[in-house]
Amino acid sequence: MTTPPAPATPVPLKIDFVSDVSCPWCAIGLHALEQALDRLDGTVAAQLHFQPFELNPQMAPEGQDIAEHLAEKYGATPEQSQRNREAIAERGAALGFTFDMGQRSRIYNTFDAHRLLHWAGEAGGEAAQTALKHALFKAYFTDGQSPGDHGVLVRAAAGAGLDADRAQAVLASGEYADAVREREAFYQQHGIHSVPAVIVNDRHLIQGGQPPEVFEQALRQIAAGQ
Repeated sequence: MTTPPAPATPVPLKIDFVSDVSCPWCAIGLHALEQALDRLDGTVAAQLHFQPFELNPQMAPEGQDIAEHLAEKYGATPEQSQRNREAIAERGAALGFTFDMGQRSRIYNTFDAHRLLHWAGEAGGEAAQTALKHALFKAYFTDGQSPGDHGVLVRAAAGAGLDADRAQAVLASGEYADAVREREAFYQQHGIHSVPAVIVNDRHLIQGGQPPEVFEQALRQIAAGQ
């Protein structure tokens, strides 16, 4: 396939990254997308927005044992789950992200994490929201911490350069709950039922945790067609 020539000026692209912070393929997809965007520096000027999706919206606050959850939801045997974990860890390592599967033993409710991400986008823009997203992926997948725990969320926000007191106030209230639910409903109504889903300029869909090369080629083609 011929690579489209680079434009004279970077082509603006609006990218909505629909994902959950407890989704390992979302962590893989984000790192791969960012590597693709690095390769496209000077070709595209991307504006990245993180949109909410809950894999387990009915999950209780205390969470559920991960092996039990995968068996119930997907019918996965322990052997299948182990092979999947190994494949995920290998993909992550190739992208520079560490999945410490020994640390992660439970699945948790992520609604409050999405509320905090929504606030981060409003309070600090793309950079702050991206930093918080990375901090939340690391907290869960590398450190084995609960993305439903307010202390974990506040520390992640502070580490992302956001105001810890304001983050605590957001979590202690119902702020942004309606906004998050509206966004979740919007994407489900538009056919997004698995994540990650990368939506470019509100009309091009790249589905799944693709390799950087796939994201790069797709974004080049989209930019060339603007």
